[in-house]
Amino acid sequence: MSSLEHVTHPFAPEYDSASQILILGSFPSVQSRKQNFYYAHPQNRFWKVLGEIFNEEVGSTAKQKKAFLKSHHIALWDVIEQCSIHGSSDSSIRDVTPTNLSFLLEQSEITTIFCNGKKALQLFDRYQKPNGLHAIYLPSSSPANAAFRLDKLVEVWKPLILDALKKEHRK
Repeated sequence: MSSLEHVTHPFAPEYDSASQILILGSFPSVQSRKQNFYYAHPQNRFWKVLGEIFNEEVGSTAKQKKAFLKSHHIALWDVIEQCSIHGSSDSSIRDVTPTNLSFLLEQSEITTIFCNGKKALQLFDRYQKPNGLHAIYLPSSSPANAAFRLDKLVEVWKPLILDALKKEHRK
């Protein structure tokens, strides 16, 4: 493996005081770091999955995606604040500094946390579970997750996301 690069997360979490669910990835891909926004790799299915769940166009710009997230009370962030990584490879991640989720949870209405992929959940369980937090696993939207086609991702994600949002509305 080529050398690892030590990287600090280059952009802030996406959330507002009305956010009800939080979706955490592991760490931004090279493409996302270059574009300074979440899930920027054109083959990542994250935005397509959300569009299918809500039967709505997400838009192609960061501004449109932020408006989409806000309209559906979804917050986005990653489990890792800093790490050593080779390119975009989750399997190469070392020397992790986890993100501090406390301020985000205190400044929003988040009641449910999801992890997009096994690595995100593994890191969440290692660094956040000791703080009493719990997360629900979502199969990765990454193109590296060839076991899940878009329709299968939507089939798994949709009831979990919609149920979490309905729970918040029932309170």
